[in-house]
Amino acid sequence: MKAKKVFLAALSLFLLLSVALFGCSSSNSSNDSGNKSSDDQVTIDIFQFKVEFKDQFEKLAKQYEKEHPGVKINITTVGGGEDYGAALKSKFASGDEPAIFNVGGPQDVEDWLDKLADLSDTKAASLALEGTLDGVKKGDQILGLPYNQEGYGLIYNKEIFKKAGIDPKNIKSFSDLENAVKKLDKEKKSLGIDAVFAFPAKETWVTGLHLSNVFLAPEFDSNVVNAFNAKTVEFKYGDAMKKLIDLQNKYSVQPTVSLDYSQQVEELFSTGRVAIIQQGNWVYNSIADIDPELAEKNIGILPIPIEGYKEDVIPVGVPMYWAVNKNKDEKVVKESKKFLDWLYTSDEGKEIVLNEFKFIPAYDGYDSSEISDPLSKEIYDYAQQGKTIGWVFMGYPTGWGMDKLGVNIQKYVSGKMKWDELIANSKKEWEEARNK
Repeated sequence: MKAKKVFLAALSLFLLLSVALFGCSSSNSSNDSGNKSSDDQVTIDIFQFKVEFKDQFEKLAKQYEKEHPGVKINITTVGGGEDYGAALKSKFASGDEPAIFNVGGPQDVEDWLDKLADLSDTKAASLALEGTLDGVKKGDQILGLPYNQEGYGLIYNKEIFKKAGIDPKNIKSFSDLENAVKKLDKEKKSLGIDAVFAFPAKETWVTGLHLSNVFLAPEFDSNVVNAFNAKTVEFKYGDAMKKLIDLQNKYSVQPTVSLDYSQQVEELFSTGRVAIIQQGNWVYNSIADIDPELAEKNIGILPIPIEGYKEDVIPVGVPMYWAVNKNKDEKVVKESKKFLDWLYTSDEGKEIVLNEFKFIPAYDGYDSSEISDPLSKEIYDYAQQGKTIGWVFMGYPTGWGMDKLGVNIQKYVSGKMKWDELIANSKKEWEEARNK
């Protein structure tokens, strides 16, 4: 009898401990805030190119994490003076593949096809403006979502122009531009500038992609797919291109071949040491960080004149597309799509896109009157007037714009290559790349 009592007491104690342990175990399986367990945590690694909104993008990611406790976002930014394409290849080669990365258009889509998830089921894809997805379509699939719309040209300092007695409204041709540049150069001492231009020939994306696009877009009807399918390039407006390069190079801070993006935008233009730079609306935040008054009140944009074609147009296009790595875990792919949808279609995301990123939206559902910076407003006005040409450089053969044409331009401005040689060599490199 005594033994039976001892047994029952021991059994009761065992059951009591079991309940207590089970209770502890259950309470530890989720925290008090209701967050997902670590097993359900999804990490989205983003590898992106746009240095100009790096800080704002990281801030947005933190906001998204707070609203979506089960998601962790890691952002790596490579751009500006670095070659994003080369860095992306190295990133994938290392085995540390990002979930979200950037592609530029038809050529990048072809190069990265095995990695690209179909994004046609996203809300953002359904709201993309007409024509903005043309460069990332493959059959019925949409393999990228546009960052934004951007435009570029000759950004000028209004105050310096005013001091020199130059009305930018009267610059309607290459000849007008040349006369204005010569006047600025003649008076540079009294104007307090080092030179008229800061021409960053070190940055082969500025020369081999953006500058060349102005003069090659007309021969491809401003259509990136036409450029992608072209077996040859003519340089039909090559003489006009030479004139613009010569003008910028001659009246620039020297030596241009070692002048980079940071020096051009931050050290020289934002401090009033030069009057004009070839850049786009993406530089606004960088200028505003250094001189808010200059950014808000004293910068404007002039077209890059294409002598013999159109001399009053701004190149406007999609700079890059967001791509999702289809080889990541299914949960990661799903959450990556949700994040991109939130970025461009939620009220919070749209607010940041307009007012923090200073983007010109590439999607329906935005109030264009809320575009907040003067450069973007001017570019939007050009677009409204139909005074634009397309971006075709995303259809160039892989590496041709930066590694071939851009390098040839460096040789030309350094006196190591004649213009005729530049044209002949660049044509040959295009044809060889297309015939591989």
